Amino acid sequence: MDHGLLWVPLTLVAAALQVVRNGAQANLTGKIGTLGATQVRFVFGLPFALLFLVGVLAVADAPLPHFTAAAVGWTVLGAVTQIGGTAMMLFVMHRRAFGVAYTYIKTEPVIVALLGVVLLGDHLPALAWAATGLVTAGVIFASVKPGEYDKLVSEGGMIMAGIVSGALTGLCSIAFRGAMEALPAEGNGGTFVVRALTVLASSLVVQTALLGTYLAVWEREAFIGSLREWRNSLGAGAAGAASSAFWFTAFSLTPASNVRTMSLIELPIVALTSGRLTGRKMAGHEIAGLAVVMGGVALLLYAHAA
Repeated sequence: MDHGLLWVPLTLVAAALQVVRNGAQANLTGKIGTLGATQVRFVFGLPFALLFLVGVLAVADAPLPHFTAAAVGWTVLGAVTQIGGTAMMLFVMHRRAFGVAYTYIKTEPVIVALLGVVLLGDHLPALAWAATGLVTAGVIFASVKPGEYDKLVSEGGMIMAGIVSGALTGLCSIAFRGAMEALPAEGNGGTFVVRALTVLASSLVVQTALLGTYLAVWEREAFIGSLREWRNSLGAGAAGAASSAFWFTAFSLTPASNVRTMSLIELPIVALTSGRLTGRKMAGHEIAGLAVVMGGVALLLYAHAA
């Protein structure tokens, strides 16, 4: 069945929910540390992901898909790299302003596009490559003031942390798409929503087990801190699970690079939200950069609709 551009609204909802989750995790970082805020996304998100999966299986009257060795391998790879990418993202955000951190982190679409070709054979049309580059350029224009581009290369450690975060997040996107493609597609159990939520719940089980073991042995205070901040932790976990459910479903329908490029629509959301909260008006370079981002998103849609 051809689902056309269904991945587009799924990505838009996922991006909006991700802004909520990132903000909640960033607030928790100052209270319970980077590791404590990182595990919230997974440990507190798992119950919600399991509820989503059980609900879809009941509505679709479908069995769980059978996991192949390849699906298990891709899922574990995605789970591990997502932990690393999230921890690195929160580290950067804690050191820099929420919006500025995106300059470094959001090199991800280009990385995802390249990894998609190498690892999954997800080849993109030329216009989609152009859109990916245009959106990435827009992020830089929006985040850096004119005359201050030298700062992009003056903070080596922070630049490397941001790029590593984007690379790990990009690799996890590719891995999760690979896991979905490795699941059998026969019968109701092979519907794209069931496969997406199965991989999501499975990855969170792996992540919760890994982080839970580590926290129990070496960082018990971080986990206790998340329990102490249970209201915020529960909110971040719910937003994270909901966001991931939409991300994963979108990944099951189109190459991950399309989803991650489209996901930068979150930049205008972040800008508008920050403006309303702080009363600060956007500078000219920010408006210009966001306009370039929107142009890149429009080009991406044209590339797939043509």
